[in-house]
Amino acid sequence: MLEVLFTEHRKVWLDHVEQLGDHGGHTFEMPWPAGAAQAFGKLRNTDPGLHAHAVGVHLCHAGCEQKVAAGLQQALLVGGQGTRVAVQVFVNPLQFAAGEDLGSYPRDLARDTDCCADAGVDLIFAPSVEEMYLGSMATIVDVASVAAPLEGASRPEHFAGVATVVAKLFSIMGECRAYFGEKDWQQVVVVARMAADLSMPVEVVPCPTMREPDGLAMSSRNVYLTSDERAEAPVLRRALDAGLAVIAEDETDPAVVEAVMADTVATASLAALDYVAAVQADTLIADGPLHGEVRLLVAVRFGTARLIDNDGGMVPGTPA
Repeated sequence: MLEVLFTEHRKVWLDHVEQLGDHGGHTFEMPWPAGAAQAFGKLRNTDPGLHAHAVGVHLCHAGCEQKVAAGLQQALLVGGQGTRVAVQVFVNPLQFAAGEDLGSYPRDLARDTDCCADAGVDLIFAPSVEEMYLGSMATIVDVASVAAPLEGASRPEHFAGVATVVAKLFSIMGECRAYFGEKDWQQVVVVARMAADLSMPVEVVPCPTMREPDGLAMSSRNVYLTSDERAEAPVLRRALDAGLAVIAEDETDPAVVEAVMADTVATASLAALDYVAAVQADTLIADGPLHGEVRLLVAVRFGTARLIDNDGGMVPGTPA
């Protein structure tokens, strides 16, 4: 049976009741304000079958379902039959700056719950904002070197918010594998670097970007697109393809690759380019000619929707 741990309106629910019943041979109550975090901690300490495979989900779409599926597959490989898998659902206010779309950001816990139940997830950890941030936060996690460029330049507060909440969630989850979609490649790099720098017992597992048939990366923010904007939005994928094509033809100058990408975006009349980048995949900078594993990234606005996408490849002639 799918269990849901979350706090809302001064209640803690598990299977939509206020008491945790028999669970693996133990029973305990969760009175306010202990909440979902302590409930999960107790489950981790008392239930050896609960392997933490942490998957971040909000407004579950096929891309999220793919992350959930990856977590389930890994859980069975590591723990065998009977292993139980947890999923995190949390929209984090710290990563939204003033004037961004925190208030309107798509949320649907019922849909997320159905998605997870259909996939075979055992437990959803969905804490409230009040539980995650008790009063003001004095501690902020800043992964400066990889967080500063690209999204960090366009949204200066974003990755400090991401790193802070992920550090909290990793602390709650304990030793785990954490699955992040490659659509937010910079986020993958930031989180992996943070986990390594802080010696967290976490393996960050990138999951390939899931796409619509026309190449548009699946994203919660796609719901903001008008029909005309949606028709033009696959230009992000075409820009990445154009950049990868010139790299395949031995172009290693990042400025040339970026110019090709920008020219492609310019073919979409409704697109407002934020940035294009051709960088090394691990450092997110280009410190000379492109070499080894590279990542191309693009951010574009269509009306109220800001879309990001990326793809990676190897520069020809790079040793395998």
